Amino acid sequence: MTKSPSVVDRPAGMSPGLTLLFAVAGGAAVGNLYWAQPLLGNIAAALGVPPATAGLLVTLTQVGYALGVFLVVPLGDTLNRKRIIPAIMVLCSVSLAGSAVAPTFAVLLLALALVGVTTVAGQLLTPLAGDLASDEQRGRVVGTVVSGLLTGILVSRTVSGIVAELFGWRMVYFAASAVMLLLALVLARALPDLAPRDHVPYGRLLHSVLAAVARHRPVRIILVLGAALMCVFTAFWTGLTFLLAAAPFSFTASQIGLVGLVGVFGAVAAQRTGGVYDRGWAVPAIGVGLAISMVSLAVSGLGATSIIAVLTAVALLSIGIQSAQVLLQTKMLSIDPAARSRLNTALVVGNFIGGAVGSTLAGVFWQVGRWAAIMSGAAMIVALALAVWFVNRKGALAGGTNNLDG
Repeated sequence: MTKSPSVVDRPAGMSPGLTLLFAVAGGAAVGNLYWAQPLLGNIAAALGVPPATAGLLVTLTQVGYALGVFLVVPLGDTLNRKRIIPAIMVLCSVSLAGSAVAPTFAVLLLALALVGVTTVAGQLLTPLAGDLASDEQRGRVVGTVVSGLLTGILVSRTVSGIVAELFGWRMVYFAASAVMLLLALVLARALPDLAPRDHVPYGRLLHSVLAAVARHRPVRIILVLGAALMCVFTAFWTGLTFLLAAAPFSFTASQIGLVGLVGVFGAVAAQRTGGVYDRGWAVPAIGVGLAISMVSLAVSGLGATSIIAVLTAVALLSIGIQSAQVLLQTKMLSIDPAARSRLNTALVVGNFIGGAVGSTLAGVFWQVGRWAAIMSGAAMIVALALAVWFVNRKGALAGGTNNLDG
């Protein structure tokens, strides 16, 4: 059968423009998970619920995201992504608009849960970028796309606070809805068609996510390292909110959000890290990222009363963890080209579990010993990750230059 000329059989490479579009769209999508965090007080007052109850908005959005990653992202290995990605973004736009007009807290909870389920475009675009990129540019392209996702996480809280202060919290969701709809239209035109793949029944497709984890030992190692890094990352940022809100800093919510912008250093480093992968230096660079993360925890723990020390630690931790995460994700997407979406699903769900554990541990450790306890616990987790990396650096993680099959 003759295929349409628009159908891509083999990757000719990703243009800089398309790579940038993927990064922007992915960042905008993942940013939808974090709009509510600085708005909880505003929303609680507007809808007449206690602030503690308003925290459920963040929880349900994250739960919806985990479900969406597991239930939707694997479809990228069987369905036409030129259609499914814009379609899921349109559904996300509708969910965001529903959040903007929600008349009650219960309706807002439901709408934000649907936002979580449908804001998975970034996790569909990342493996697609791996498919479209040539072998020589795959690390650089995936690094750029992932850095876009990381930037979306970092700036969404700050943007949300500024927009809400000027125009009200509902405008945040109206604006996000419009952005997602616009990006859906742009991607519908910009995405190339890919050669059709064999149909896999949906139940077997979901089961194959677990089968891929069981089949490839390097996948399991990457999952452990990724979950550990995300656990530390989330524990640090959750604890940082407690630290900066207390004396001697006593920062406001908007000031705490601005501190997060220092993490952009990590997003820039993550973009550059893709070139390290392309040169075959991924395994040692992961170790360097873990070491930098350990140094950042020491700096922050010892300088807990100095804003300069805290900002330095934020920059170092972002560089260390985000660079290592890009390398781990790029390696994961190199294991089985036919199952990139499913492997990405496993990685993101594993990271989500690690992040949930990290935020829980931060609360527990803060009650036990405040910031020093959080930093000590995080350092222990990084030490364990370094041990896992050290044991496997010449074995499963090496596997030739960048080949992880084994």
